[in-house]
Order: sequence, then structure tokens, then C-alpha cells
Amino acid sequence: MNIFVAMDYFVIASVLVFISAFFGYLNVRFIKLPNTIGLTVITILFTMGIFALSYYDDTLLNAERYIITHIDFRSVLLDVMLSFLLFAGALHTDLQKLKEQKWPILFFATFGVIVSTFLIGTAVFFMLPGIGLEVKFIYCLLFGALISPTDPIAVLGILKKANVPKKLEIKIVGESLFNDGVGVVIFLTIFGLANGSAGEFSFTDVLVLFVHEVGGGLLLGALLGWITYKLMKSIDDYDIEVIITLATVMTGTIIAQYLHVSAPLAMVVSGLIVGGNITRKNAMSEVTENYVDKFWELIDILLNTILFVLIGMEILVLDLEIEFILAGLFAIPIALVCRYLSLIIPVNVFSKRLDFVPNTSLIMTWGGLRGAISIALALGLTQEMHRELFLVMTYVVVIFSIIVQGLTVGKLVKKLRKKNGGI
Repeated sequence: MNIFVAMDYFVIASVLVFISAFFGYLNVRFIKLPNTIGLTVITILFTMGIFALSYYDDTLLNAERYIITHIDFRSVLLDVMLSFLLFAGALHTDLQKLKEQKWPILFFATFGVIVSTFLIGTAVFFMLPGIGLEVKFIYCLLFGALISPTDPIAVLGILKKANVPKKLEIKIVGESLFNDGVGVVIFLTIFGLANGSAGEFSFTDVLVLFVHEVGGGLLLGALLGWITYKLMKSIDDYDIEVIITLATVMTGTIIAQYLHVSAPLAMVVSGLIVGGNITRKNAMSEVTENYVDKFWELIDILLNTILFVLIGMEILVLDLEIEFILAGLFAIPIALVCRYLSLIIPVNVFSKRLDFVPNTSLIMTWGGLRGAISIALALGLTQEMHRELFLVMTYVVVIFSIIVQGLTVGKLVKKLRKKNGGI
């Protein structure tokens, strides 16, 4: 790589870390919102301020545009950052409680995403002509696929402070950790159909793709977690053990990409194994456990901070036509209603057997936040697939989800708890 190109990337990374630190300080010192929400709000306001200032001096606007245009947001998130963030999130998730809720989580992450994809796609198909936009049904299904999965990064960041009942929190967190892999497979399948290769797809092809991508990711994650456990158990050196966990994520991501299996799912499974009680009890000393937890908490905070600053800056690449914004605003209630409907069957099937808290569907609907993954998938659409329209729609839904739902999910839980005499 040319040294000047490498310096360019280093400068961009340095600027992003500086902005993240500065905005993070402003949020913690003055605004006091959850970091995920505060950073997004501050960055959007900052970008809008730069827009206004550009009428007099466009230096800052050009600098911000330079950063955004030199970062492949989709690739950076899906191929790099997501693996670290999901491993960190899974590392601090209670594996035993997750096992207790495995069947509803499986249904939410598969059946729920599939149903939501088709409900949203159909609703959007009939909604768009009302504002003067004609879009093929297959492209509307693509939007349904990319907006249906809840974002584990956003969910994990918000639920920590929302005081959601633990039995319900594990369902929402578990679903969000696994449903992005399913959502990506559905998105890629519909993308292939929409891209003119319908004749090459059959039900068998879809099933094989699903088993290979999802099943392969789960198996790879289990293997990586087991190897990491064995290596950590055979030594007692917290420095090297922390590096082993880092190598698991980095090497595992490369292997997953080479094998064409789901790297996110592999990282979730390996993170659950490494962070599970068996590994902590048998393979980690108290010092090692503390260092591993603190290291991955720091990685999680750093990447989350940069990620939500980037989400705020992505407004620069949007084609903000009034029809597109209107479509995005209409898509908000569509996405919420369709998510609620997609949860009804799984919740009713498992509610009595697993003692679900009252209003589970409502809380999971409002607490199932959309985030960076949806934006990354929207950026991968082609112009023929109405990329600009669906990118704006996705951005509007995501920003509403992070800011409005993120700020009010705790209040909703508190209100329902009071109404039901405790949940």
C-alpha cells in the first residue's frame, strides 16, 4: 500500500477518534444522554451546523465529506467492526439464561424476521404510490429484509439503561445477536432475485445458502470458542489470554469470510462460549477474567462511539428529496406495526410455558431497535433498486429508532410495570 494512502487512512481514523472523544465528552459532561443516542444526536446537529456554515465557508463541509467518501461504511461495519462488537456483546451475555430461552429466541430470529420482511415489503409496496413513487414489489421486499433485523449494537447499548425485566431483556438481546445473520441471508437471497438471477434461484438453493451461511457460522463459532477455551485453560497469563481472545475474533473473521459463512454468527457463538460460566470457572483466573472483561468493554465502547458518530455523518450521502423523507416517515409506523405482528405467534406459543412477562410483544416491538446494520445493507443496493430512496427511508427509521425509541423504552417499561403492578 502506498505510504501516503496509509497516512490518509491513519489521519481519517485519528480524526474520527478525536471527534468521538470530543462528542462523547460533551454528551457525558453536559447532555447526559445514553452514549449511543447522545453521539448520534450531537453528530447530526454538528453536520447540520456545518451545512449552514458552508454558505459562508465550505472548508469543514468538504473535510467531513472527504472522510465519509473515503470510508466504505458497509465494508467497515459488516466485514470488520461487527465481529468485534458482537463478540464483546456476547462475551457479557449470560449463556445459561440464553439457553433457557433458546426456542423463543430461535423463533424470533428466524420466523419473526421472515414474516416481518414480507409484511413490511408488502405494506411499503402499497404505500409508495400514495406519495407518487412507483417501485417494484421485489425491491420493496429488499427494504423489508434490511430493516427487519434488530441491531445488536444499538439494542445492547440502550437496554443496559432501560431497566427492562431480566427475563425479557435476555429475549431481546438474544434475538438481536442472532437475527442479523438470518436477515443478511434473506437480504442476499432477495438481492440475487432482484438482480436478475431469478432463474438461478430455487427453494433448494435458498435452503442450501441458509444452511451454509448460518449453520456454517454457528459451527465455526463453536469450534473457535472451544479452541480458545482449551488454549486459555492450558496457561495462566492474563496478557497472553487477552491476546488469544483478540486473535480469535480477527482470525475467525478472516476464516469465516474465506469459507463464506456468517462471521457475525461465528463471533456470537464464540463470544458466548468464551464468556460462559464454564470457561470463566475452568480457564480463567480472577485476574484474567477481569482483564478480558475490561479489554472487551473498552473495545466495545471505542467502536460503538466511532460507529454512531459515523451514523450521524452519513446524512451527508443522503439524497434528501421531500418524497423520500415522507416515505421514510411513513415507514416508521409500518416497521413498528409489522414487527409487532411478526412477534404475536412466537409470543403466544411460548408465553405460558416459559412465563413471559405481560406486554412482551409491545416491549419487544419498541425495544427492538434498528441501527447501523440496516444502513450498511441499504448502502449495498444498486441504483436500479432505488438505492437513494431506500437509503433515506432506512436512515429515517434508524434515527427514529435510536433516538425516540431508545429514549422512551425505559419510560414505557416503567409505565407498564406500574399499570400491571410490577412486571
